[in-house]
Amino acid sequence: MKITTAEEMRTIDRVTGERFGVNSLGLMENAGTAAAAFAREQFPQAMRISVLCGKGNNGGDGLVAARKLHQAGKVVEVLLLADPSELKGDAANMFSRLPMRPVVIRSEHDLENELTRGLGNADLILDAVLGTGFRPPVTGLIAHAIEALNKTTAPVLAIDIPSGASSDSMSLQSGTIARSDAVITFTAPRPAHVFGGLTRGPVAVAAIGSPDEAINSALKLEVITAREIASLLAARPLDSNKGRFGHALIIGGSVGKAGAAAMSGMAALRAGAGLSTVATARSVLSTVASFAPELMTEALDETLAGSIALASLQNERIVKLSAGKNVIAVGPGISRDADTVHFVRVLCKRSTLPLVLDADALNAFEGKLGELDESARPLVITPHPGEMARLTALTIPQIQQDRLGTARKFAAAHKCTVVLKGFRTVVAFPDGRTWVNPTGNAGMATGGTGDILTGIIAGLIAQFPKQLDDAVLAAVYLHGAAGDIARDTLGEQPLIATDLLRYLPEAIFRARSWAGAKIQRIS
Repeated sequence: MKITTAEEMRTIDRVTGERFGVNSLGLMENAGTAAAAFAREQFPQAMRISVLCGKGNNGGDGLVAARKLHQAGKVVEVLLLADPSELKGDAANMFSRLPMRPVVIRSEHDLENELTRGLGNADLILDAVLGTGFRPPVTGLIAHAIEALNKTTAPVLAIDIPSGASSDSMSLQSGTIARSDAVITFTAPRPAHVFGGLTRGPVAVAAIGSPDEAINSALKLEVITAREIASLLAARPLDSNKGRFGHALIIGGSVGKAGAAAMSGMAALRAGAGLSTVATARSVLSTVASFAPELMTEALDETLAGSIALASLQNERIVKLSAGKNVIAVGPGISRDADTVHFVRVLCKRSTLPLVLDADALNAFEGKLGELDESARPLVITPHPGEMARLTALTIPQIQQDRLGTARKFAAAHKCTVVLKGFRTVVAFPDGRTWVNPTGNAGMATGGTGDILTGIIAGLIAQFPKQLDDAVLAAVYLHGAAGDIARDTLGEQPLIATDLLRYLPEAIFRARSWAGAKIQRIS
């Protein structure tokens, strides 16, 4: 789903009317109707609903939502932060259709009395004051209204965007911004919906009539949703067998880090791979094998430190290991022993299968990017900012200040797919296409979650080797979604990496069920 700027969205709305015959009044009606439907779906127990409206088009969306919620049997009160005479165009039209008398807030006195009363009595508040066309800062009556809203305890659904937020910002936002427990926007998200941290609840996007042909984005940036990955989650044929769903080879593990490779191997299976083999240092093979009975294992020659040795590639060993496999993932727990580093470089140069590189397999190419480029196979790398800094000779702050640009430049220069992990993981393809992942949370900042991601990527590529790009997008989305379910169930602090294995099936189920919805959740 394309991410657009506020200016681009204005153009999209105009083109929708001029070329496709959907006028602005119809778009507003559809937007308000979608907001009312989402309010009922997300907050089904709310009976008394206060709709806080500004005088612009965002307020017009709120007026439609108020009418629709009233028609659905809710007790609705409209709180208008303007004199009715200030309403223009479509908003004025929607005001004339209101089935109830609004409470008009014109002054500080009205704020202290009518607004406080109206918001305090609500089971749910709809914020329809300022939309995505607004540019901060907020001042005057509206600033005080936002402050009053933020003192309430009822849940808040923001229509289009929380009032006061800067829609085109790609940074976490603060300042005079209305709190929200959910956000619904329309047609396409703006950068703030993805990067702004505007709510801990869901952010949803409703189609309201603009055809796909009208939606363009100069940002060349998209957000992953369930709709984009739906084809990889379809029901399997009744005559399926394990050979039909690929065989992933995970190479990693060392003394003290055997669990990393084991978790990756199991994640490949949880992602749906028919078979998963973990090749690891001989002395830790029993540890890996005991992690799960479903895993197959291969013992590799090891160094004195208990890591994989270069000698394990002798006698066509890599050819034998690769036989019958569809993808190789290298790196989880592999260590930075000098001989192991050499092993990684030689392996990558010789491999004829799609490669996924993570952790110390990436560190093996620090200062040796020329050797990374020698791989003729599809290559996926999954660095966190520290690993990316080592690969690029940039600092971590430099990476974090321009995550999109860093990932795009590296992918194009080295002809690989870059999965730059972190808050809003970025996926950049060699041709310049770039996606941002809306799932995931701070609870996943714990050892091993990256190893799980590596396994999920390998497991999906094993199943869909001809849809490698889609497989990577799906893996990143599902990995974060499993983390979100784990957070919602267990909390952020107790979350550990293997919880993602536990909740990945539910993440897949939810993504499959959401894929066809008219209102798409982007977080």
